Amino acid sequence: MDFKLEKELTDEFLILYPKGELDVYNTKKFKEKSLKFYEKEPKDILYDFSELKYLDSTGLGSLIYVLKEVEKNNHKIVIENINNSILKLFKITKLDEMFEIRR
Repeated sequence: MDFKLEKELTDEFLILYPKGELDVYNTKKFKEKSLKFYEKEPKDILYDFSELKYLDSTGLGSLIYVLKEVEKNNHKIVIENINNSILKLFKITKLDEMFEIRR
């Protein structure tokens, strides 16, 4: 499945919409595009996972990488519209304590 990352800006957030599967084949593209968008609009990032179908451990690693980069500027990452199977992965790895997750 193709992976896409689209953006939208609000006063509060840089909203990013990952679509498809975030796995070993797409993590490089995900990190590069996320940080490229962030560098142009440095503000808190809101990832809307409503169209993210699959996330593996390399995808989690890429999210942590982006988080570490935005935290250097005192920004945060919020995740919303996360499906149950991906949420379970966050809970098992305790990453639900690292990211703000809105249901």
